[in-house]
Amino acid sequence: MVLDTLTGSHSPAPRCTSLDILSVHSMPSQPTATEREMEAQEVAELFHEDLIPGTELMTDLTDVHFVRNAAGKVLVPQPHNDPRDPLNWDVKWKLLSMFGMFLMTITTAMGPLSIAPQVSYYMAEWDRSLADVLQFTGVCILVLGFSNFLWVPITTRYGRRPCAILSGLLGLGCCIWRAKATSYNSMFAASALHGVAAGPGETFGPIVIADVMFLHERGLYMTLYLWAYMGMLMIGPIIAGAMTLNYGWRSFWWFCVALYALQVAYCVALFPETKWNRNAETPQDIDPTSVATEAEKATVDAEHEDKAAVVGETDSEKTAAAARGDNTATTEHVGARIEHHDNYLWHGAPCKSQFAFVSSLALGYDNDIKRIFLVPFQLFMYPIVQFGGFVFSFSASSFLVINLTQSQVFEVAPYNMNVAQIGYTNFGLWIGATIGMFTAGPLSDWISMRATKKNHGIREPEMRLPTLIPYGICLFVGSMVTMFGYYNEWRWPVIVVIGFGLVGMQVAALPAIALTYAVDSYKPVAGEVLLNVTINKNLWAYGVSKFITPWIEKSGYLPPLGTELALSMLWLLFGIPLYFFGKHARRWSRNSSVHRM
Repeated sequence: MVLDTLTGSHSPAPRCTSLDILSVHSMPSQPTATEREMEAQEVAELFHEDLIPGTELMTDLTDVHFVRNAAGKVLVPQPHNDPRDPLNWDVKWKLLSMFGMFLMTITTAMGPLSIAPQVSYYMAEWDRSLADVLQFTGVCILVLGFSNFLWVPITTRYGRRPCAILSGLLGLGCCIWRAKATSYNSMFAASALHGVAAGPGETFGPIVIADVMFLHERGLYMTLYLWAYMGMLMIGPIIAGAMTLNYGWRSFWWFCVALYALQVAYCVALFPETKWNRNAETPQDIDPTSVATEAEKATVDAEHEDKAAVVGETDSEKTAAAARGDNTATTEHVGARIEHHDNYLWHGAPCKSQFAFVSSLALGYDNDIKRIFLVPFQLFMYPIVQFGGFVFSFSASSFLVINLTQSQVFEVAPYNMNVAQIGYTNFGLWIGATIGMFTAGPLSDWISMRATKKNHGIREPEMRLPTLIPYGICLFVGSMVTMFGYYNEWRWPVIVVIGFGLVGMQVAALPAIALTYAVDSYKPVAGEVLLNVTINKNLWAYGVSKFITPWIEKSGYLPPLGTELALSMLWLLFGIPLYFFGKHARRWSRNSSVHRM
C-alpha cells in the first residue's frame, strides 16, 4: 500500500485523512478509497493508535522516511521537490513574505478601533451622543466579519496577492473618504466600507503562515500575527490621540492613507504568491529548472535514475540498503518505497509568475466557491470550532470593552486626562500583549512537543490546551482589576499597569492557542474555520459596542463588565472536557465531508 498525505501533499480521500506528513512521488496512479482506508489502518496498527483527522505522526515509520530539518524534526507538511514551493523558499523570501503579511495586518488593524481617544471630537464636530459616535466602531466591526465572505473566496480561488492588493486599494480609498468626511452620515458610511477593506486582517495572516511555514514553526508565527493585529489595535489609539491633540482628528486618517499606500506598494513589489497546490501528486506547470541551477538539474536527474533502479531490487538488496541507512528501504506493508526527497529545502525562491496579479500557480484547485458559503455554517455544529471561536471572541471582547470605555472613564474626574493621555493608557495593553507574544508561542510549542515525545511521536491537537491556564488567570485578574478600578476610581497606574497589562497579555495568547487548536483539528478547511471564528467574534463585538454604553449609563460598570468576565471564563473552562474528550469529538466527525475538501 501507498501512504498518502492529509494536509498538504496529495489529493484528499474520503477517509485517509489522519496522516499529515507522508508524501509519495513515485506512484503510478492514485490509490482507490478502499486502498487509502487500508493504508491508514496499517499505520494505526503499527502504532497502536487511532489516527484520526488532526492526529499527526511526528516520527519515521520503520521503513518510511520523511524530509527533516537540520534539527532532525519531521517537516509537516512535506514539501514538494520544487524550488517554487513556498515551504522550500530560503529564509530571505520566507521573511519577506511574513513581513508583507505583518504589514497588511498592521494596516488593516490601524483604523477600526483607533477612534477611542477621538470620541469627544466627533461628538463636538457633529453634535452627536457618545453612543452614536461609538457606532463608527460598531458598524465597522460588524461589516468586517461578514466581508470575509468576499475576501476568503478571492483568496481561495485566485490567490493571496489579489486579496492583499485589492483590499489595500479599497482601504486607501476609505481612509481618504474618512479624512474628508463632512457629516456624521458620511463618516458612518465610510466606516462601514472601511470594515470591508479591513476584513482580510482577520483571516489573511493564518492562511499565509500555513502556506509558508512548517507546522513546528506556526505556533510562534501565529502568536506574532495576533500580537501584530491586537498590538496595532492598541497602538492605533495612541497614535490617534497624539495626532488629534496636535493636528486635528483628520490628520490621523491621512496617516492611515500613507500606511495603506506603503502596504500596496510593498505587496506589488515584494510579496509573492504563496498559494501552492498540495493536493496534486505533481504540481501543475512544474518546471524545477525555472529556478534550479545546472547542478541541481543533474541532481534531480540522478534521483530519477536511482528511483528507477530501486524497482528491480531484490528483498535482500532492500534489506541491505536499510541496514546501511540509505533511506531507500521498502516495506512489505507498503509494497513500494515510501520516501520523500527534497533537493530545494531552504534553497528555493519564487518564480516570475508568482509575482503576477493572479498567478497561474494559484489557479486550478480549491475552486469550489460553494464551500466558502456552506462550510462555515456547517462548522457551527463542531464543538472544537465553537470552542476556538468563543474563546477568541471573549478574549478579544475583554480588550474591546476597555477600548470602548477608556475615554468616558479617564476624561472626567478624578482623572481629567486629555485625548493624548487617554491614548497613552493603551501602552499598558500593548506591553502586556508583547509579553504574551514572547511567552505564549514558545510555551505552547514546548508543551505540545513534550507531550508528543511522551506519546511516542504522535501529536494530538489537545496537547496545546494546557497553555490556556496561565493566560486564563491573566484574563480573570486583569478584568477584575479593571472592573473594580473603574467602579472604585482607583489610581490610574493600578488600572492601566495591572488591569490593562494583564488583559493585553491574554489577548495575544488565548486567541492564538484556541485558534491553532481548531485549525489543527480541521486543517482541510482552515480558511472556513477562520471565517467561522471571525463571524462569531464580530457579531459579539458588534453587540458589545451597541449595548455596553447604555448599560453602563443605566447600571454602572460592575454588571456589564462582570457579565463579560463570567462568560469569558465559562468558555475557557470548556477546555477541560476538550482536553480529555476532544479526540472523541474529532472521531465523531472523521467521516465528515470537510475532511475531503
